[in-house]
Amino acid sequence: MDGFRWDYPEIYGLEHIQAFGERGVRAKSLQPAFPSKTFPNHYTLATGLYPDHHGIVMNSFFDPVENRAYRISDRSAVMDGSFYQGEPIWVTAEKQGVRTASFYWVGSEAAIQGIQPAFWKEYDHHFPYGQRIDTVIHWFSLPQAKRPGLVMLYFDEPDGIGHKYGPEHPETGKTLLEMDSLFAVLLQKLAALPLHDSLNIILLSDHGMGSIAPERSIFLDSLLPAHWVLQAQGGNPVYNLQVAQGFIDSVMWVLGNTPNLKAWKKGEAPEHLHYRSHPRLLDVTVVADSAWSIYWGSKAYSSRGTHGFDPTHKDMHAIFMAAGPSFKEGYERGAFENVEIYGIVAYLLGIEAAKTDGKIEKVLDLFRD
Repeated sequence: MDGFRWDYPEIYGLEHIQAFGERGVRAKSLQPAFPSKTFPNHYTLATGLYPDHHGIVMNSFFDPVENRAYRISDRSAVMDGSFYQGEPIWVTAEKQGVRTASFYWVGSEAAIQGIQPAFWKEYDHHFPYGQRIDTVIHWFSLPQAKRPGLVMLYFDEPDGIGHKYGPEHPETGKTLLEMDSLFAVLLQKLAALPLHDSLNIILLSDHGMGSIAPERSIFLDSLLPAHWVLQAQGGNPVYNLQVAQGFIDSVMWVLGNTPNLKAWKKGEAPEHLHYRSHPRLLDVTVVADSAWSIYWGSKAYSSRGTHGFDPTHKDMHAIFMAAGPSFKEGYERGAFENVEIYGIVAYLLGIEAAKTDGKIEKVLDLFRD
């Protein structure tokens, strides 16, 4: 569930999701990768790699090596496997004889290493949630020879409502209660399947949501002369800048003297961000402080929530819960990073994992002996 913040179940009294977490295992929170945006983190969940290592460094970015752009609204780019580095879990599984299925997951619409899930869907934002669930039930009802061993399912809420109204608002709560009911329907239909007792079910999200306001906005293009910056890639609250030759010190001086944001030359970002080396990072990375917004070439949006900030900020943290025969019952543990998810799924499937930035030893406590 996109943009599902770690504390939503308690804030809004999400009965079915809370009960699911109490039945199996749950983490206090799931820490996203930087930038805490949707596409970078969906692909981190799939690969176990930080964006600096898998190449989806922003929702939209420019590749100076290939001299081409990737944008989430550009279908040809999204479906071009050459943009996606690393090995997503469905590729690992398919290579080892485990069939997979994806109902909307970043990267699954492209052939990566020439491989896609056995079943996949081209993204349609308006496709009804109920029909997505019914398709999953159909996949799990197929004869064993055709049935996928891994199914990945995506819902775009509560991200949209969180952007519009902010994380703590009655309208956000209303949508979350609807998502809670939807999850109950999914569990009910899964419970009716003959193979239910062998299903491991994981509920998670890509990132959280933080409150913002138009009056806490910084306009980078009003601070930096146009001839200093060749292009700005990204979106509130984080950008990568390609700087004109001879102006990087000027750019860094201005940004370094601007309150409520931080900026680093390529290779100098704090170590905990794991955001230093990829060519797609360009010359300078700029991120707003929590609850602030930065923009390039646009007015401040009326939205009251966003994400993309430093992932150590707790309001960027996501949800992780799981239940099934492989998981402990009634167990809660501390937060962990989402680079561990790939390893968890590979462990459940009994397949050999590709090299990742995660370590399965960090999360073995989730599983039964």
